[in-house]
Amino acid sequence: MEERFDFEDLREQGSRALKAGLFTEALEICTRCVAWAEQHGTTEQEDLAFCNRATASIELGQGERELGRLREILMRRGAVSSFLAAYNIARYYELNKSYRKALFYTRIAREHAESLGRRDWLASSCNLMGNTLLAESLVEEATAQYEQALELTLNEPSLARGMVLDNLGYCHVLQGNHQKGHALLVESLRMLHRVAPAVYQTPPRLDLCFLYIETGRYAHAIHQGTRALELAEQANEPDFVKNALYLLGETENLRGNVSGARLYFDRLQREFFPDASYLPGFLMAVDVRKLVNLHA
Repeated sequence: MEERFDFEDLREQGSRALKAGLFTEALEICTRCVAWAEQHGTTEQEDLAFCNRATASIELGQGERELGRLREILMRRGAVSSFLAAYNIARYYELNKSYRKALFYTRIAREHAESLGRRDWLASSCNLMGNTLLAESLVEEATAQYEQALELTLNEPSLARGMVLDNLGYCHVLQGNHQKGHALLVESLRMLHRVAPAVYQTPPRLDLCFLYIETGRYAHAIHQGTRALELAEQANEPDFVKNALYLLGETENLRGNVSGARLYFDRLQREFFPDASYLPGFLMAVDVRKLVNLHA
């Protein structure tokens, strides 16, 4: 009885770290949990512990090695472990920009969440489905998924709710619903500032930067874009850095600061497209907003 209590307690600690976005801490806890389950636990406990560890590994960019075991767990068809396995596989493919594969596994995860009656897991599945649809520029379909995810998420500050608010806000901005989009993005930013590591503020700040460009509020765009760039650099998140450079360069260009725009676009080309020497000049001449999907 004591050993089972230790396992459940350790698994719960790992789950809390995952929900808070503390993935390095979660990986250490979940690895200990897997070790206990392999020595003392049932197959079900091994699967549950492994799925939690896989979540942390995938978020830290180390998920490829987990896919084979996750597929084995999915084939065993235990309802809880199958949801976790399918969701993890979907998340891996989303992060690696294989969106059709991500959508396939997200649908499986959603079916398991519905059969289990888990509102939180159904919300996560809807949010992930929205991510895959938005990455494919299916904005209206993604909006519907995010709205459902928001409805299913507890109306209290959390990392999960903050991310859904950001995703939904960005969709409204893309559809020209600037006032509603602004309200959702500000709510997201305030919530994530309260409950999550600083890097999670980067997406809503980038989305607010985009919104302020769209509405001609360039000083606000520079403020949000600069802060997003700082956070992305501190967390070593290259995709966020790249998007911030796109947006800051476009903002400076639109407000007539040609030299400032060139600095951002030169850095973008140097760090991300070293063989494309033409890029800064090209970006100075086009509408960059049409080239960038901030959520892909």
